Amino acid sequence: MNARHELKILAAMAAVFAVFYFPPLGAPRVEGAVQEALALTQWYAQEHVILCLLPAFWIAGAIAAFVSQQSVMRYFGPNAPKVLSYGVAAVSGTILAVCSCTVLPLFAGIHRMGAGLGPATAFLYSGPAINVLAIILTAKVLGLQLGAARAVGAIVFSLVLGVAMHLLFRGEEHAKAAKLAELPDPPPVRPLWQTSVFFGLMVAILVFANWGRSDAAAGFFAGVFAVKWWLTSGFAVAFGFMLWRWFKLPRIRLAITAAVAAGVAIGLPGHPQASVLVALAGLAWSTAGREGEAGEWFEQSWGYAKQIFPLLVVGVLVAGLLLGRPGHEGLIPNEWIARSVGGNSLAANAFSAVAGALMYFATLTEVPILQGLIGSGMGQGPALALLLAGPALSLPSMIVLNSIIGPKKTAAYIGLVVVLSTLVGWVYGAWVS
Repeated sequence: MNARHELKILAAMAAVFAVFYFPPLGAPRVEGAVQEALALTQWYAQEHVILCLLPAFWIAGAIAAFVSQQSVMRYFGPNAPKVLSYGVAAVSGTILAVCSCTVLPLFAGIHRMGAGLGPATAFLYSGPAINVLAIILTAKVLGLQLGAARAVGAIVFSLVLGVAMHLLFRGEEHAKAAKLAELPDPPPVRPLWQTSVFFGLMVAILVFANWGRSDAAAGFFAGVFAVKWWLTSGFAVAFGFMLWRWFKLPRIRLAITAAVAAGVAIGLPGHPQASVLVALAGLAWSTAGREGEAGEWFEQSWGYAKQIFPLLVVGVLVAGLLLGRPGHEGLIPNEWIARSVGGNSLAANAFSAVAGALMYFATLTEVPILQGLIGSGMGQGPALALLLAGPALSLPSMIVLNSIIGPKKTAAYIGLVVVLSTLVGWVYGAWVS
């Protein structure tokens, strides 16, 4: 029996026991924090699981089922051209515009299939951080200077983080590349253009289903938001046709799924999540238990869901318990945070970066939160530190990331994001003052 291992188990059991034994449940702050934990988890389930997370699981499963490891290694592996691999990964956020949790299944998919840690990390950061609409909203609400600093900082961060992670773990990366290079390169099942269209349609459905509302009455973003569900439906119809023609899924099941989803959309026009859930359930119905790549697609997607979803729920609960929702308090009082991010000291920037890394920000919600904090005395440097650390990290994403790449790499990634955000915020705050 390993004594150290058994002591760790005992310590974990004692910690869980203490959590339930000692808290003063009658205290208003504790009761409010529990309410906030449940409210944040409910909000996450209603706003992000169906439209963001479930499609991301299917995309991650498709990467594992339909893309060969050699293809991923060719473009994103440790020996791939650095300009190509890091360049594509660094600007991916301009297309995806996902939150720190939704990007995790996609990161897990490309990392598992052989992508180098450097490009995969650049993708992990850029996915939620480089969001065109969020950067424009930042510039409009918080000032052009802060918006530009956020845009430049996020792009540079994704490259620096990717290179730093590659250098820190280059020994493991070289061993991984050598092992994967020995695998045979199977012939492609279908032409590259068909695979590209397949993934392009899935990404388009994910992007337009989650297209955020613009505060402008007119313009490109407002125009797209007005027709987002028509665009999403059009891409879904094309995707269903592709599943029938190219992937040989049963057309009767696909037709029934399309008819039921359309009926739900017409009958419940104010609840688009319902029709999306019907479509996703129909996709599972059409792929589960089938032989070949369609069945493998379902198995891979289900595997990612089993690995990631329970950890995300726990993470959101804990984040809500400690920090609450925007405008509501958890166990940690909001005034503590507001009081700790004033001025431009190194400590204020570090606190802002750590707080941002722990909080869960849905896409675009960081801007109104920062607007309130700046109004309460938050410095420009800490504001930028939070903008660079917050969207890309959260307590739920940390928990899941640990299960994907292990504690050592997770700690390195979190530490790099927090330290870089702190330093850049400090320098920026000194410059603008």
